[in-house]
Amino acid sequence: MNETILEKLKVLAESAKYDVSCSSSGTVRNNKAGGIGNTVGGMGICHSFTEDGRCVSLLKIMLTNNCIYDCAYCINRKSNDLKRATFSVSELVELTIEFYRRNYIEGLFLSSGVVRNPDYTMERMVRAVKDLRTVHRFNGYIHLKSIPGCSRELVNEGGLYADRMSVNLEIPTEQHLTFLAPDKNFQSVFTPMRYIQQGMLQSIEERRKFRYAPRFVPAGQSTQVIVGATPDTDREILHVSSALYKRPGMKRVYYSGYIPVNSYDKRLPAIKQTPLVRENRLYQADWLMRFYEFRAEEIVDDGFPNLDLEIDPKLAWALRHPNYYPIDINTADYQTILRIPGIGVKSAKLILTARRFGRLNAEQLKKTGVVMKKAKYFITCRELPMSTINELTPEYVRKTLTEPKKKKMMHDGRQLTLLFPDE
Repeated sequence: MNETILEKLKVLAESAKYDVSCSSSGTVRNNKAGGIGNTVGGMGICHSFTEDGRCVSLLKIMLTNNCIYDCAYCINRKSNDLKRATFSVSELVELTIEFYRRNYIEGLFLSSGVVRNPDYTMERMVRAVKDLRTVHRFNGYIHLKSIPGCSRELVNEGGLYADRMSVNLEIPTEQHLTFLAPDKNFQSVFTPMRYIQQGMLQSIEERRKFRYAPRFVPAGQSTQVIVGATPDTDREILHVSSALYKRPGMKRVYYSGYIPVNSYDKRLPAIKQTPLVRENRLYQADWLMRFYEFRAEEIVDDGFPNLDLEIDPKLAWALRHPNYYPIDINTADYQTILRIPGIGVKSAKLILTARRFGRLNAEQLKKTGVVMKKAKYFITCRELPMSTINELTPEYVRKTLTEPKKKKMMHDGRQLTLLFPDE
């Protein structure tokens, strides 16, 4: 691997680091003497998670950080004076294969700035992943970013070689998107999203008829929303996410706290950084929509347009609806049990199984993984001597649950204070 490629790698890996839609390990743990490995990959190596829960290392790289667009929030905007670099298709392919042979990575996350036009850029990205699959027989994981505004033909071809594709929404409302990124609009973003969705549905139908029909984006698609760059509320963000999840094949919406990389642009808010706790609460609310059968309008509404930063969204909903409780843990159905703070999906399923053999008490609930410190205010069960939220008050319960000792979690070098456990 020559010095020219290594220099390009440093530049383009740095330019790609702000895209979170490939996921990450979420920890910062460096190597120490006598040990091996670390959670912080060098030169663009990041971590993602497969559907079965395995953590895999990806080469997170851009084809080029040159761009014809001038998006206010982007470090790679054309008006920025920064070092630029561009991989040729052959260089990118060679780099990926060499990293894979050395066991540095298990896959590739490929994005790019837009050069000339969306189709020109997308054609080069598709050619790279096609060469990896057909020429080098690369069977590792590939996440391919689709360029907003590119043609259906290129999206369809790329989807035959990628495991996952994504198109970043970036800004949750079109008004603010066109204000900060005049070259973009919702149509340019949602059109390739629709192409990916249609390709997936068509692939599923074809595989029902023909066993060996080619798979199209088998890991689904994802997108990213920047939080805090605009005055959009959590309600607006979650309503957009909810609408996206109703589309077949949309697996994840990632939330990226705004980082002021272009502080000179007066269109952007004059803040040091978006509170990480807000980003965390959005992920918790997203989890409620995907696995706990909550609707976006239940989590945030006109009266509460933003998530409570002090407590998690599930507990916040419970405190706003005290008449819904207490819930009899021995008779309630699955959907109702999921509404109890301190009870997760796994615990709810274990409760349904365990209570077939007898009525459950507090000690048995602990064994299923229920966080009784939180759940005890919202349930009734055999031998539970505690007062519930109705005997007490929501204000008292909130105060009691927010007083415990706080733990500090490090994320990307920034300190985030959370209350644990957070169901």
